[in-house]
Amino acid sequence: MRKDPLWTHPQTAEFLDISQSTLHQMNYKGTGPRSFRVGKYRRYAAEDVIAWLNAHASDSTTASGGTAA
Repeated sequence: MRKDPLWTHPQTAEFLDISQSTLHQMNYKGTGPRSFRVGKYRRYAAEDVIAWLNAHASDSTTASGGTAA
C-alpha cells in the first residue's frame, strides 16, 4: 500500500510550474509523467513525477547547449 498521497492534477501542474492545460496536453500526447485514473480523476505519485523530471533534466546550463562560464 502506498504511504504517500497521490497528487491531484492542479497540484502536479503547480509543482512542475506549468499550466494545467500544458499538463493535460502532455498526458494526451503521452509525454508527461506517469499518472493514474482514479474514478474520473487523474492522480500522480510524487516519486513518479520526480523521476520523470530527473529523466528529462538537461546536463547543459545554457540554452545553446554550450558550457556555462
